[in-house]
This record gives sequence, structure tokens and C-alpha cells, in this order.
Amino acid sequence: MKKTALVTGASSGIGEATATRLAMAGYKVYGTSRRAAKVGQRSFELLSLDVTSDESVEAAVNEVLRLEGRIDLLVNNAGFGIAAGAAEESSMEQARSIFETNFFGIVRMTRAVVPHMRRQRAGRIINIGSVLGFLPMPYAALYAATKHAVEGYSESLDHELRTRGIRVSVVEPAYTKTQFGANFVQPDAKLDEYREIRASLGRTLTEVMAAADEPGVVADVVLEAASAARPKLRYTAGARAGRLRLLRRFAPAGLIDTGIRKDLLLSVGKRRNPNLAWKWNPNSSATRSAIGKKRTS
Repeated sequence: MKKTALVTGASSGIGEATATRLAMAGYKVYGTSRRAAKVGQRSFELLSLDVTSDESVEAAVNEVLRLEGRIDLLVNNAGFGIAAGAAEESSMEQARSIFETNFFGIVRMTRAVVPHMRRQRAGRIINIGSVLGFLPMPYAALYAATKHAVEGYSESLDHELRTRGIRVSVVEPAYTKTQFGANFVQPDAKLDEYREIRASLGRTLTEVMAAADEPGVVADVVLEAASAARPKLRYTAGARAGRLRLLRRFAPAGLIDTGIRKDLLLSVGKRRNPNLAWKWNPNSSATRSAIGKKRTS
């Protein structure tokens, strides 16, 4: 029997690549989009869905169940980011807004789908996280906070649902070539104090995105997690994400902290090297030595 997958945020980027890859692998795929998507040739159906609305979520899930009778895979991908800025440059309304989509959107989708998966005694839920969910980046505090929330929620949920035949995984990409950066929401309480670093980080993001992974890299990892007989809780997507996960696991916390602050020159309030921890080389001799010492201790 052909399995049915539901992928949120599938009009472009990682969501579209994931929906296409799953369809190629034999899934009957329903993607979702909050906005009207461009007309085009797709290998999957595209439904209207706003993950911030209980009614919209319920309607979309019920439509898939009406058409297919089951949902075997839920991929929670819908989300947005706030352009680089200090934590104090976002209002409480903006903080609530990003959590409403990036975290509570996942909670809504999960609550809507899990009862049906429980009755099936089978199902997979894959949440698209980020390397910022385990290695926070300065001037991206709210986005990093939502991804930390996704990590904790997913791990707890996986423990709860395993005995019901349902497994939960988090896929952790680094930078990916999508429209995500172009669609950044600007901080809504900008302060002149941070004007220079906002501009510098904006230039850096443009440079980094030019060398970022293609969305298909993440889509392949989603398929791997969905197909695994014994799925892992966490999957990094791409070489850079894998190196950062290794660094976070084995390098001393002080070394990571120093590397980030040195890149940003946070201690003196000036910025010489704008590439943050991503340009701090995880393969340098000093870092390899530190990781080696940590492994053997």
C-alpha cells in the first residue's frame, strides 16, 4: 500500500524539495502552503494550510484523511526567520509570532495527526530543525530559541510515542540555498546601537548562502529518516552541519565560546570577521587537538 506523506511549507525550498523527493520514492504526497503558490508542474498535491490556525490545520488534515484514509509521514517544515539583529530589537509581539509558527505550528500539526497514527499503530514525524538548535548564533536569539524548543519537544515526543508504533526525528541543516533569507522579517524595534552589525551580518549571510547546500541535501536526509528501520532521533543534513554537531559534542565549551566571540570581536564591540562560528574552522589543528583531548578524557 502506498504511504501518504504530509509536508508543511512545501511551496518552495526545503519543503518543496522534500515533497518532490518523497513522491519520487513512492509516497502519495500532500504539500501545504500558507500563501497561494505559483502555478507549476508538481509531483504532489498542494493544499492551503496556515500552521498558526487550529481551524486551518484541522481542515487540511481532514482533507488528506478523506482522500487517502491515513497519514503515514508528517514533515513539519513551515517556518520563518528574523533578519540578524539583537534580541532586544524584537518586540514581544514579534517574539510570540515566530514561536507561533516555528514551534506552536509543529505542536498543532502533531496534535492533529498523532491520534490517527495511534489508531494505525504506525507513523513517522520528522521536524525540520537547525544547527542553531544545538549551537546558538549571536544576533539570532529568537530563531535559535524556537529551534531549541523543537529539539526538546521532539525528543520528549519520541519517548512518548515509540510504544504506539510512532517515531519522531529532527533533521538539522546548516545554511541551505532557499528563499528563506530573502523572506526574513526585519526586527520591529531596531536600535541605532546595532545598525552597523546588522548591516555586516546581512552582507555575511549573502556570502555564506552562495556556498550553502542545495535543498535536495536536506530532502535526502528526510527520506533516510522516514525509511530507516531504526530511525535516529537526530540527523544532520550536509557536511557543515555534521562538522558543527561533532564540534558541539566533543570540543570544550570554552573553545567554542572563544571561537564565536573572537569571530565577532564581541568583547570589544567591533567586528573584524563577520562569519561567526561558521567561518571558525572546525578542521583546524587547534580544534582537532581539542576534540581529540575531549574524546580521550
